[in-house]
Amino acid sequence: MGDGWVTVFGGTGFLGRSIVARLGAAGARVRVAVRHTTEGVPPQGGDVEVVYADVRDGTTVAQAVRNSDAVVNAVGLYVEHGEATFQAVHVDGAQEVARAAREAGIGRLVHVSGIGADVNSESSYVRSRALGERAVREACPEAIILRPSVLFGRGDALFRSLAAITRISPVFPLFGDGSTRLQPVFVGDVAKAVVKAVGSPTTRGKVYELGGPRVYRYRELVELVLVHLKRRRLLVPVPFVVWEIQAALLGVLPNPPLTRVR
Repeated sequence: MGDGWVTVFGGTGFLGRSIVARLGAAGARVRVAVRHTTEGVPPQGGDVEVVYADVRDGTTVAQAVRNSDAVVNAVGLYVEHGEATFQAVHVDGAQEVARAAREAGIGRLVHVSGIGADVNSESSYVRSRALGERAVREACPEAIILRPSVLFGRGDALFRSLAAITRISPVFPLFGDGSTRLQPVFVGDVAKAVVKAVGSPTTRGKVYELGGPRVYRYRELVELVLVHLKRRRLLVPVPFVVWEIQAALLGVLPNPPLTRVR
């Protein structure tokens, strides 16, 4: 690590918090760039500072990356709200960060995308991740792109949601027949990968897909949660078309528990 700052966009998110902690443990001076400077920010002082920045606002992005040796973009959006769309955050915002890093002469940019990013995907979320990667590459060809699989760890969304369903219902609805495959990766391991990408000269311009050591069927993950919580629930397959209908109905809520693939 150099004497300059490592600026982390999205440093108060589930992954971002772990990245900030790992960078700090590695001896980096960490600047946490966030939209809400009073929500979930790490303690300031010493080698950690918190600044305001919105990836959709190029002026604040440029201010946040000043005097930095490296930049990490860990901003992610899972549900669109108003102007906070996948295009605005994953594509336009990613481009703003990459452009600011290039114009500031910063030699290291780590962009966190998502597994399976594909411009031809039926999912607008997945498409936006791929388009974001393209925008980053155009602005900063030597950017390092990380594509983590679904994350798990203390307070994660995946297992927390599964546990919540088993707590309130004697029946657990499965997506389809429960055979969908997932390769969960520990959030701390992804944060370690970010630290290595920041510090290693051999990572420039490369793409890394990050998954855990084992592939699970969705049904297996649910069963693991039930065993851990010492609960018994009836697992009921639910056709994907039914999930689509439910997601469409729930989509009107401010924070829908289920969203459509669109």
